[in-house]
Amino acid sequence: MRRRYPSFGRQQRRRYSNLIWVALCGLVVVLFFIVLLSKDSQPMSRPALAKKSYRQDKILEGLNVTEEMLSPTSLTRQLSDQIALAKSLVVIAKESNNLQFAWELSAQIRNSQILLSNAATRRSPLTISESETAIKDMALLLYQAQQLHYDSATMIMRLKAKIQSLEEQMSTVSDKSSKYGQIAAEEVPKSLYCLGVRLATEWFRNPSVQRKLAERKVSVWKLADSSLYHFCIFSDNILATSVVINSTAVNSKHPEKVVFHLVTDEVNYAPMKAWFSMNDFRGVTVEVQKIEEFSWLNASYVPVLKQLQDSDTKNYYFSGNNDDNKTPIKFRNPKYLSMLNHLRFYIPEVYPALKKVVFLDDDVVVQKDISPLFSIDLNGNVNGAVETCMETFHRYHKYLNYSHPLIRSHFDPDACGWAFGMNVFDLVEWRKRNVTGIYHYWQEKNIDRTLWKLGTLPPGLLTFYGLTEPLDPSWHILGLGYTNVDPKLIGKGAVLHYNGNSKPWLKIGIEKYKPLWEKYVDYDHPILQHCNVH
Repeated sequence: MRRRYPSFGRQQRRRYSNLIWVALCGLVVVLFFIVLLSKDSQPMSRPALAKKSYRQDKILEGLNVTEEMLSPTSLTRQLSDQIALAKSLVVIAKESNNLQFAWELSAQIRNSQILLSNAATRRSPLTISESETAIKDMALLLYQAQQLHYDSATMIMRLKAKIQSLEEQMSTVSDKSSKYGQIAAEEVPKSLYCLGVRLATEWFRNPSVQRKLAERKVSVWKLADSSLYHFCIFSDNILATSVVINSTAVNSKHPEKVVFHLVTDEVNYAPMKAWFSMNDFRGVTVEVQKIEEFSWLNASYVPVLKQLQDSDTKNYYFSGNNDDNKTPIKFRNPKYLSMLNHLRFYIPEVYPALKKVVFLDDDVVVQKDISPLFSIDLNGNVNGAVETCMETFHRYHKYLNYSHPLIRSHFDPDACGWAFGMNVFDLVEWRKRNVTGIYHYWQEKNIDRTLWKLGTLPPGLLTFYGLTEPLDPSWHILGLGYTNVDPKLIGKGAVLHYNGNSKPWLKIGIEKYKPLWEKYVDYDHPILQHCNVH
């Protein structure tokens, strides 16, 4: 028999049938997986409940809440709610001065808390039998509170009335504090009054004191020598002026080149001369003058003196009865009309031979050599001063009345303020620009006090507007007489200024800043000991 070989066509058909079977099997597997995935993705209510339960667990986490308290019939929750409400009513009852009712509520709160504590200790819910009396008693008290109108609305009204009353009391106390503080700041301590009387006695009784002053006049040529360091102080406070001069002398590298020009009033003229003739300040030259010697300071020339002749001005500063006490007492201080206070605007006329001076207030203390101030270039300006608007609000609009058209049209309200107390004045530029005339103009415009109210700084800001050269802040540190000052600033400062009511020679002075001033007072001096200056 003849053998047949398998044909190629049959092999091809078998291969195709195998591929079909493999494809069908694969399709079945894919459909099976699709069915499984669709079942997993179907929404079910059970997982949602589980999710909600998880959220509740997160909310209740950290709270002292048990399953029993979540029950709608929970006695524990009912008792806890009563305690919370009763506690707020205790406060209201005390505010209403119903102390008996407040005591009853507090006693019932303690009883309910004891029940809750016992239930927590034994780890079993409260029973009706043990809690029924406490719940009823508390409910009765809460109902009684409702009858007394102890509710939130009533409490809010009472609190508002209380707040208003406290604000009125605070305003009254603040006003009294301001007045008493101003009076304390203006009073002359007995020790300083004694010092003036004792020095005046020494001056007129002891010829040797006057002789010492006459001997020192040999150096009168220094008073007009522009190569020296000239300082000026206008004050009636002997001790304060002495500290300024002594601290400057102690810290000066060349005290023999330092000249102090001191102007005081008639009352303190002899005591000042006596004190500075009896004491030596490391060779510093001290000139003492009295303001009454300046015959050109009269009402026909000086607006402030002219204002003193006005009856309204006298009433404003000395009686205070013309505006129903609306103006704070500090604005009514007569010292702001003192010519010693306003003499700073007449320095070129007081010292016609000088070209540059450093003006110092009597409430400063010098703790570094300040002679480099005389070599500072003022760039054609008249006044060198430290600006005060770096961190706080001391800009022009805080000192001047910008509702007045004259102020509004001439001055930038955001211009930076600066401080009196340590100022470098170029007297050559001052005379050239007629700065004193500018000052007179603004003083005459403010005769009705509508441009500004307080002191010499506002007219100074107007007078030296555009004529002030900013100095490095470390030259002049302010605030030691009324606020806390950064110790680092004090350490770097050349001149420390006790501006404010708390002067270092007063009892109301800030204690932590007094040592910086007191170290320049010789408390061992016989006259200071006699007058109990300490």
